[in-house]
Amino acid sequence: MRTPRAAQPPDDRARRQRARRAPLVLAAGAALGGVFAWTALPTAQGASADLPGDAVFHNYPLQVHEWVEENAGDARQPLIAERIASQPQAVWFSNYEPGTVTQDAAEVTSAAAAAGEVPVLVSYMIPNRDCGGASAGGAPDFPSYLEWAEGFAAGLGSDPVAIILEPDSLALTTCLDDAERAERFSALAQAADTIHAANPEARVYFDAGHSAWHEPATMAGTLIEAGILESGDGIYSNVSNYRVTEEEVAFAEGVLAALGDDSLRAVIDTSRNGNGPDGAEWCDPPGRLVGENPTADTGNDLIDAYLWVKPPGELDGCAGPAGQFSPDMAYQLAGG
Repeated sequence: MRTPRAAQPPDDRARRQRARRAPLVLAAGAALGGVFAWTALPTAQGASADLPGDAVFHNYPLQVHEWVEENAGDARQPLIAERIASQPQAVWFSNYEPGTVTQDAAEVTSAAAAAGEVPVLVSYMIPNRDCGGASAGGAPDFPSYLEWAEGFAAGLGSDPVAIILEPDSLALTTCLDDAERAERFSALAQAADTIHAANPEARVYFDAGHSAWHEPATMAGTLIEAGILESGDGIYSNVSNYRVTEEEVAFAEGVLAALGDDSLRAVIDTSRNGNGPDGAEWCDPPGRLVGENPTADTGNDLIDAYLWVKPPGELDGCAGPAGQFSPDMAYQLAGG
């Protein structure tokens, strides 16, 4: 890891707080000739609070916990329970269920608040998600996405929460023309603003891909185009990938330097990078290993946290349906 940068004095951080743009939401009954009207919500002023170095992330029950509970006699169970189920992992919101998203998010955030811990939630609902790949899906259109984002934000409570905003939405845009790209980027900024307006304690991280995908300056240009300087708290890298932590720290530092805003920070997904990548293979490669446990104590002022964003054992879409839990894969990742 690179030498940690000295922490900035609190008064410097206060001077760097940025006014947020007013989030836009669909006005009821405003579809006229196929054109949607939008109305502004009150603007949340200033950047959200810093993530404290002693933050404890919330271990919300996921598929791995259910498997561990139901398979006490399985020879793989003890190692999976000890090495994976014991660690906090992100909760993904990837099924388009606008009628229940507020309640679903509130169940996670309220459980974390009761425990005095910080939940990590992944918003994964952007239209044309994954450019039609193994994780294709998302909201049917951008008005629907922004309404969904409003419902999602309404369930975030008022305590600290980390939001991973739309994995691959900025690093993977090859399937978009210029108009579609602009529409996506505008929606991402609006979603982030909506989240901040609903919960000023939320930290929203924008997609930066990973160290073997785009150059830091290129990724920074895309992030600026998507509104991170006005609407984001930082970036995330390596989600669902395998790049080693040292490379990702250097990459994140490069992106942040190119962005030129000293208030921005980064989080890195270490859920599957313990053995590094398997060449160019990203889709359920064998022989991988979990990396550093989730922590906000990274020893680097630029890196807010190491997180397990991709739950270890949940597939990419090659060894089985994307998102399905595989005890075989989990056992390998746990070191079995």
